[in-house]
Amino acid sequence: MNTGFFIAKRLTFDKESRETITRPIIKISVLGIALGLAVMIVSVAIVVGFKNEIRKKIAGFGSHIQIINYDSNNSFETLPVSKDQSFYPSLGSVHGIKHIQVFATKPGIIKTQTDIQGAIVKGIGSDFDWSFFRENLKEGEIFSVNDSAKTDAVLISRYLSSLLRLNIDDRFAMYFIDEKPRGRAFKVAGIYETNLEEFDKQFILADIGHIQRLNNWSNDQVSGFEIILDDFRDIDYMTYIVNGIAGAKFYEDGSKLRVINIRQKYPQIFDWLGLIDKNVWIILSLMLIVACFNIISGLLIMILDRTKMIGILKALGTENRTIQRVFLYQAFYLLIRGLFWGNLVGLSLCWIQHYFRILKLEQASYFIDYVPICFNGFYFFLLNLGTLVITFLALQLPSIVISRISPVKTIRFN
Repeated sequence: MNTGFFIAKRLTFDKESRETITRPIIKISVLGIALGLAVMIVSVAIVVGFKNEIRKKIAGFGSHIQIINYDSNNSFETLPVSKDQSFYPSLGSVHGIKHIQVFATKPGIIKTQTDIQGAIVKGIGSDFDWSFFRENLKEGEIFSVNDSAKTDAVLISRYLSSLLRLNIDDRFAMYFIDEKPRGRAFKVAGIYETNLEEFDKQFILADIGHIQRLNNWSNDQVSGFEIILDDFRDIDYMTYIVNGIAGAKFYEDGSKLRVINIRQKYPQIFDWLGLIDKNVWIILSLMLIVACFNIISGLLIMILDRTKMIGILKALGTENRTIQRVFLYQAFYLLIRGLFWGNLVGLSLCWIQHYFRILKLEQASYFIDYVPICFNGFYFFLLNLGTLVITFLALQLPSIVISRISPVKTIRFN
């Protein structure tokens, strides 16, 4: 029989033991552990969810990786590359790559009867993946693109729709300034809204044939290729792979392709997301300290409350290690209770926010109008495991107090 476990069980579940003066203090310790874990769960769920949403929105506009002309700068007036490449479209079958598509961009000015506004036309081909914009479509419908004939249909954002007072099926003119102004007439087929205002106020989706015609490009010339990955976490590795396939050689005409990912294209946004990670680590560290403090204080109180029992056990010849196990078993039980209630409270709060979106955010500052939640069982498991291991290791320190208790003094004192 495990003597330590037997005594700990009697002390924990015996009715008389439950009525000791230390019970309220022990309950406070359990409450502290539960609240600490709940805060950690909510913090991680919010931060991971927020980062996933922002990444998803940015990738929806510009994909995870782009292959463009090496001499192109950061403007939307790009130099063309040939669509006829050895890696297109076969690159889409590489493990880790979900889709590859062509694109072209060109800045212009929208002119209506009463308003004028600058915007970026993003030309798309028949291979375009509409899944992101289909999820964020608010009015109208997705237009189709084919290689045989151009369509005048476009997709605009709700921001531009409200600003320029454009509705479904309205027509408007857009002018492009090159050597001389050139105009194109478009028809609003659909209105999208991603809440990513920096992008919503700029981009219009149109048939890539218009940009090819405006730039005097041939039908096989585009601004570049967009690559959508299966998992954002592989972006650095996949950038290396794609660069080895498409960006590491010169072509017959002397040109060279450049591979760039969205981290490199929008560093300011991802630096901002990196700062959020630091805040989360600070929160996790503080909550772990609080959890350790609560369980340690609870264990010390239990030891002090049972000083007479410790003295008697020592007088009967019980080893310090066995007595330490008694209180470690008790503390472990309290720790499990705290973790249970912490998970229950934390996951319940996350569930409520995920489905009812009670907490809102300022869209202009955070690119999203609600607090997003990510349910990731692996992260929650790591939080529980880390809290359990760190706090249980911290319990070894107060348990050493038992070895310093003298049986003679405790029995005489009582």
